[in-house]
Amino acid sequence: MMKLQWLIPLLPLLSALLVQLFAARLGKRVAHLSVALGTLTVIVAAYQLVTYIGSDASPSWHSLGTMWGSLYVDPLSSIMSLVVAGISLIVHIYSIRYMTEEPGYPRFFLLLDLMTASILLMVAAGDLVTLLIAWHMIGIMLYFLLGQNTESWPSQRYAFWTFITYRLGDLPLVLAAVLLYQTYGAIDFPTLFARIAADPNATIMGLPTAITAAFLVALSAFAKSAQFPLHTWLPYTMEGPTPVSALMHAGIVNAGGFIINRFAPVFVHSDGVLHMLFVVGLITALVGSVLMLTQNDIKKSLGYSTMGQMGFMVMECGLGAFSLAVFHLIAHGLFKGTMFLGSGSMIHEARQHDGVPHNPLYTFLVERKSASIKLPWLFIGLATLVVPLFILVIAHWFVAPDFFEKQGAIVLLFFGWITGVQVLFATHHLDANNPIRMMMMILLSFTLIVLGYTFIGHAFENFLYPEEAFRNALYHAAGIDKLTFDGLVFLLALIVVAGWFSSYLASREKSIFGDRFGAVRLMLYSLISREFYVADLYDRMAHWLLDASKRFNVWMRWY
Repeated sequence: MMKLQWLIPLLPLLSALLVQLFAARLGKRVAHLSVALGTLTVIVAAYQLVTYIGSDASPSWHSLGTMWGSLYVDPLSSIMSLVVAGISLIVHIYSIRYMTEEPGYPRFFLLLDLMTASILLMVAAGDLVTLLIAWHMIGIMLYFLLGQNTESWPSQRYAFWTFITYRLGDLPLVLAAVLLYQTYGAIDFPTLFARIAADPNATIMGLPTAITAAFLVALSAFAKSAQFPLHTWLPYTMEGPTPVSALMHAGIVNAGGFIINRFAPVFVHSDGVLHMLFVVGLITALVGSVLMLTQNDIKKSLGYSTMGQMGFMVMECGLGAFSLAVFHLIAHGLFKGTMFLGSGSMIHEARQHDGVPHNPLYTFLVERKSASIKLPWLFIGLATLVVPLFILVIAHWFVAPDFFEKQGAIVLLFFGWITGVQVLFATHHLDANNPIRMMMMILLSFTLIVLGYTFIGHAFENFLYPEEAFRNALYHAAGIDKLTFDGLVFLLALIVVAGWFSSYLASREKSIFGDRFGAVRLMLYSLISREFYVADLYDRMAHWLLDASKRFNVWMRWY
């Protein structure tokens, strides 16, 4: 197990070295060498995960014999190593043809291998120093990958923008590591986490160490995972090569979610920080999802989609559902990586066909034409509100009856209910010869998805965090006062019902409200199309800082 764990980050590093040594002799054939070693990395990572599951092993720590330079084999590192290696292999294979006409072809695969090695080292790091080195190297490799085309000014500009944001995100993690080491006197994770559990209320300089460190780790995760308002770098990195976008959105941006899970033993003693995660994640999810809808560039739209999904992932951590966040991270990585790799084909297909196909979905979404045969409004109202809630409650109760005793679980069910309501209410307008049959098929699909997600998610939670007491402690730390929680749930339920009823009234606005919604929609679209003016605010701040520095230079006579 020990040798296998060291092989996983070392194989991509070996691949980068061989690419550099044989680039002049092999030319573009070095890509096949990189793919071969990437395939071997996936095989080793898969074997390690299967061995870990089959042997019913416990987490183990392996060191080179020094204070730092260690790897930690546990469920989180095992599953993440396989996911990262697998996505990286797919990106390598895709890049063979995609990058063939680009300058610096061998250099690209060299950087891709170094990036893969850095991510694999990060997810398997067994101490604070090794984690910080890998965390820092990811930002450096991303800068060079995004700036692969040295003749493109936009790609160079936004690569530097990303580099600065990542460096700002490094500082809080460094401070958190220093505070933890100074307080508990350990840098390896097993010893450090054991000492935190034994003395969670330890202080340094009058500050509670666990809470302060958790806050700093959260800030670092916000920068890496493009949380609002530190998100502006993410959508504009689309100037880089598409394979880099796929790897970044499928693995690199997810580093924020991973780092929160790695420090879960710290967050379990930091309830206020978990509440902050929930608020920031919720705002990011809403902003990212809204901005995604107004983009006319497919890659930029996918970038904002990633921002929204990262918001949901951080929000899940804030609810105490750490394992669900990792499950979400993996599913999103596979899904979004596939979408980025397929974006070029979609653009090519759109250019080949100027006419937009007038299928039922287009007719409903663009021409706003509903089906000629409509189901009764009362039936649709009951179906959209009651059926998703019933399916969600039954599925989770069957898997884990104590699920409803956790406040975070209730909030997750609430968001699942909103999603189900939205899907059912939107699709019942679609044109269909048999609307009842269509609604039954939609309900069946929703049921299968919920059941599959519930069973898989519960099994994944038991694998990732096998100690039930620790899982319950995470949910408990994320909880709030019961009366306040019940009031918030009731208020949000009223908002959902009011929003559903308003949507119904808005669909009949010509006969009830006239055209008064038109001006509001135009104002909202203008605000959203300007991306809530966050980038403009940063631009103004940059100009203000430059002007202030000029005045300061004149005042100090440094000119």
